[in-house]
Amino acid sequence: MIPIANRMRRLGTETAFEVLAKARALEAKGKHIIHLEIGEPDFDTPINIRNAAKKALDESFTHYGPAPGLPPVRATIANYISTTRGIVVKPEQVVVTPGGKPIMFFTILACIDEGDEVIYPNPGFPIYESAIEFVGGKAVPLQLKEEKEFRFDIADLKRLITNRTKMLIINSPENPTGGILTKEDIQEIAALAIKHDLLVLSDEIYSRSVYDGFQHFSITSIPGMQERTVLLDGFSKTYAMTGWRLGYGVMPEELAKLVTQLQINSVSCTSSFTQIAGVEALTGNQDEAERMVEEFKRRRDVIVDGLNSLPGFKCLKPLGAFYVFPNITGTGRGSKELSELLLNEAGVACLSGTAFGKFGEGYLRFSYANSIPNIEQALERIRKVL
Repeated sequence: MIPIANRMRRLGTETAFEVLAKARALEAKGKHIIHLEIGEPDFDTPINIRNAAKKALDESFTHYGPAPGLPPVRATIANYISTTRGIVVKPEQVVVTPGGKPIMFFTILACIDEGDEVIYPNPGFPIYESAIEFVGGKAVPLQLKEEKEFRFDIADLKRLITNRTKMLIINSPENPTGGILTKEDIQEIAALAIKHDLLVLSDEIYSRSVYDGFQHFSITSIPGMQERTVLLDGFSKTYAMTGWRLGYGVMPEELAKLVTQLQINSVSCTSSFTQIAGVEALTGNQDEAERMVEEFKRRRDVIVDGLNSLPGFKCLKPLGAFYVFPNITGTGRGSKELSELLLNEAGVACLSGTAFGKFGEGYLRFSYANSIPNIEQALERIRKVL
C-alpha cells in the first residue's frame, strides 16, 4: 500500500473542474451541455499576443529562464503595476509564475505557520481555504452577505481578528459573487491590517473586468500597505489566456526571494515564450481585451434579467468579474441538489454555492463567459426543469 501523508487529507479542490469532468462525461454519451460552470472566457487569445508567442518560439525562447521571471518581463510588469495602481514597483518585487494559483500557494507556504489564522472571504475562491489548511494554518471564513452586496462587513472582520491572525485575503472583483469592495471598504481594511500588523494577499485577477463606470482600487495604493501586501494578478481572465498559465505576484523584495525559492523547488520557472507573449499583452493593443469586457457586460445583463424571471431565483447584478451568484432558496432545493438537477436534467452545468464555502449554501454560481444565445438557451432549459 502506498503511504499517504496526513496533510493530504487537509487539501481541498476546485469543484469547477470536477463538474466540468462530469459534464464532459455526459457529452461523451451524447447529451448536449451548456457550460456555465468554468471561469474561462470563450474568446480566443488576441492575435497580437499569439503572434508574439510564435515569434518568441522562432527566436528560441524555449529554454529555462530565471526562476522569478525573465528580466524584461519583470520590468514590464513592474511598470504596468506602477502605472495602474499609482505606486512605485521595482522588477525585484515581481515573481512570474505559471498561473495565479502559485502566488496564493507560495505566499501561504512562506508566511503561515501551524496554528496561524488567516481570514478569507466565504463564499470565495476555494483554493484559499485549501492552501491555508494544507500548511496547518487555521482558515477563518469571513461571510460575504447578500444584503451587503457581497462586500466585507467591516464589523464582522473586526470580530474575527485575534492575536493569532497573521494574514487577510481579499479578492475584488470577487469570485464567485462578482461583488466589489468600495474604496471606503478597502481603506477600512487597510487601517485594520496596519493596526494589527497583518499581511494582506490581494487577489486582483479580475481587476480589468469591471462594469458600470466602476474603477478598480488596489489596497497597495494606500500608504503603509505596499510593504505588507502581496498583489496577485495575471493574464488568464483579461486576455483569454487561461491555457497559457501565466500569472505574477508583486510583493516586498525580501518575500519575493522566498517565493522564488519555492518556485525553484517546485516548477523551476515559467515558460519563456509564454512570458514574452505576456509583454505583448500588457504593452500591445488593448482593443480586444476591452471588447471582451463590453461583451461580458451585455451577457451579464441578459443572464441577470433571465435568472430574476425564474421562479425561486433572486439575483443581484454583479459589478465585476464574469459570474452571477443567484439566491435559489425560493426553489425549496439545496444548492448541490439543484446544481446536479440542472446538469443531469437540463443539460446546464453550473456550480453549487457550497463549492465556494459553507456560506455559499442557498446559491448557485453561473459563469457568463459564454455566448448570449447559449445563455438564453440555458435559461429556457432551467425554466422548463423548474
